[in-house]
Amino acid sequence: MRIQISKFGNLLVSRPEGKEAFLAAKAYTLKAGEAEFVLDFSGVDVLTPSWADEFTGGIKKEFKNTIIRYENTSNPSVQETLNII
Repeated sequence: MRIQISKFGNLLVSRPEGKEAFLAAKAYTLKAGEAEFVLDFSGVDVLTPSWADEFTGGIKKEFKNTIIRYENTSNPSVQETLNII
């Protein structure tokens, strides 16, 4: 399943926003039993570790057996954040 992260905005900066984005994705997009989630970061200008930790941490906690892959991570902000988390 592909998740277009820019649907949550292009400036993804706070922990509360990351949690809210995860809860919205969980309610409307993420489905149990998926083998893989592909997080597509095209269109994201700024990604902070706190936002990403809430979003990806939520996925890892709720969907333990699902693989998470990252795509379109050439933005330096996205690269550094993914290295940190």
